[in-house]
Amino acid sequence: MPVEVSREDFEELVDQALESVPQEFWDLVDNVAVIVEDDPPADQPGLLGLYEGVPLTERGDYAGALPDRVFIYRNPTLAICETVDEVAEEVQITVVHEIGHFFGIDDDRLHELGWA
Repeated sequence: MPVEVSREDFEELVDQALESVPQEFWDLVDNVAVIVEDDPPADQPGLLGLYEGVPLTERGDYAGALPDRVFIYRNPTLAICETVDEVAEEVQITVVHEIGHFFGIDDDRLHELGWA
């Protein structure tokens, strides 16, 4: 049975995951918004997170661009977890995974690194 975690508590888990990312990585992150939403797009119901933007490795003249966005989806995460500890672990993995996409790391490499 899925665990229940309030929106506020889930957002706190996302904040904790973001705070655990080493500062040397944050020093390179620019123009990225992290957004918690309850549900992913209807055509991807099991998605836990999503990066939308231009990876750092592909940026040229990026001045004036809208922020890239990292979405973390609450309901699909809760659906696959049975404890709050599992939710925290899954949120951590998802946050690092999506930030990895900002740095231009693809899904295969993230899987190899254990962040999938």
